Amino acid sequence: MKITFIGHGTLMFTFGGKVLHVDPYSKLTDYSVLPKADGVLITHEHQDHLDKEALKHIVTDTTDIVLNGNSAEILGKGRVMKNGDSTELLGINVEAVPAYNIVHKRDNGQPFHPKHQHNGYILTFGDTRIYVAGDTENTPEMKALKDIDVAFLPMNLPYTMTPEMAADGALGFRPKILYPYHYGQTDPGKLVDLLKDSGIEVRVRKLS
Repeated sequence: MKITFIGHGTLMFTFGGKVLHVDPYSKLTDYSVLPKADGVLITHEHQDHLDKEALKHIVTDTTDIVLNGNSAEILGKGRVMKNGDSTELLGINVEAVPAYNIVHKRDNGQPFHPKHQHNGYILTFGDTRIYVAGDTENTPEMKALKDIDVAFLPMNLPYTMTPEMAADGALGFRPKILYPYHYGQTDPGKLVDLLKDSGIEVRVRKLS
């Protein structure tokens, strides 16, 4: 299984001859030259996660799209997953887990990502469990996760987590490998320092 970092909150998994795009975003790259999608995972409906421009280049008649309810309403297709649901996608097990804000909110007091509406996903490739958190903070549900081998945690302020919040979340469920992603102008080196003696391997990749 190969992980390709496109940038921002966007990933591509290649495995067994299949291609799975996660939150494809056309601002980051030319999707017309990327592999067509056998499957697409969309965490939520914000434009940098649900991007019709990117999707038009990679979605075919046979692409299996899994997404949250609001994204399905906008896109007009796809299989809806709610928090707590599980399904099979391209032969892998997918679990939808909560992704939401507790602290960071808009000026009107509404969370940037309300509870019960948006998804993170746990993908099980054989014996390897990968957690793609989506846009979230260090929620109790995150800290209660079990047996995560690889995790992708966002630090895109003010919409998701500070390095301190990401460290707190990671220490709750203790993935073997942690990739900070979707980190905007936040310095991922701070997360490395916070977790340097934790036993969690933090790997930093340059993201646009």
